[in-house]
Amino acid sequence: MKIAIKILVIAAISLLGFSSTFAGGGTRNGTGGATELLIPVGATSIALSGANISNISGIDALYWNPAGAANMTNSVTALFSHMNYIANIGIEYGAVSANFSGFGVVSLALKSLSIGSIPVTTNEQPDGTGQTYTPQFLVFGGTYSRALTDRISIGLTANFISETIDQVSATGVAFNAGLEYQDLADINGLSFGLVIKNIGPQMQYSGPGLLVQASPTGSTSDPTQAFDRAPGYYSINSAAFDLPSSFELGFGYQPQLNETNSLRISADYQNNNFSGDVYNVGAEYGYNKTFFLRAGYSMSPSNQDPNYIYGLSLGAGINYNLGTVDLNVDYAYRATKYFSGNHIFSVSLGF
Repeated sequence: MKIAIKILVIAAISLLGFSSTFAGGGTRNGTGGATELLIPVGATSIALSGANISNISGIDALYWNPAGAANMTNSVTALFSHMNYIANIGIEYGAVSANFSGFGVVSLALKSLSIGSIPVTTNEQPDGTGQTYTPQFLVFGGTYSRALTDRISIGLTANFISETIDQVSATGVAFNAGLEYQDLADINGLSFGLVIKNIGPQMQYSGPGLLVQASPTGSTSDPTQAFDRAPGYYSINSAAFDLPSSFELGFGYQPQLNETNSLRISADYQNNNFSGDVYNVGAEYGYNKTFFLRAGYSMSPSNQDPNYIYGLSLGAGINYNLGTVDLNVDYAYRATKYFSGNHIFSVSLGF
């Protein structure tokens, strides 16, 4: 119990320390970069609007709260997910977790955006040159998770970010850290979660696409005498941009019903440095540990983010044991404003 109290105190201090970093996020909407870090993955948690950071477990936890991966029940688990995102963008995600007894859980994950081909346009040919390019956005992550006690688990993720748009590119690194506490205050089923996401240095674009041909005019030491430099290529220095950092705090409760029926309720508060605060709630009903129905709702105060596009989310899942393999198939639907809703499919295999 003393260890638990120390960890909660550290978590509270972290909240106070990071509050200044994230203050005023609602006044800086759209000014951060690497927004692919904010695109969620996994049908289970998306159906719950991401409210389950306090009681998520296994490979599904890698994006939401890396501490939850420490509570996986299999030795090795693989997850594959696809999302039909806004504007016909496809999100492909794959991950694998391995549980090493006495050491912890090690996981690797890869997220890729399928944007498609975009016509090349120039000042001289605004209607297109006939050529196309395909942007590539990748996030590759490595996670270490460990259960400190039977109630407390922690996790740390390092994400490598790669963005390529035609002839310019940018790379960066972002860190996530999470904590989960089960049976909080000795209340059976009550859980607490804490996550800090996307902490890292600024990113900046570079590459031959930033070269322009020009004939700049300069001057000699005599300001009355000007000279022209020879025409050549000159590089445009792009502005550096910050990562979309966030801080999340969540609680969950799982009442003891019976061996056939289960219920999980969760709520989450998310403070962002480049957008308004977000509040999420979610609930999951399970029958015989095999069939699951899920629902969630996400909202942002209108004075902070009047154009917040998300709201209701729904989903269902089936868990089936194939003897030596645990098969999980999940689906989620997330409603959006202005765009078609998101459809998410996930399949995981546990060995």
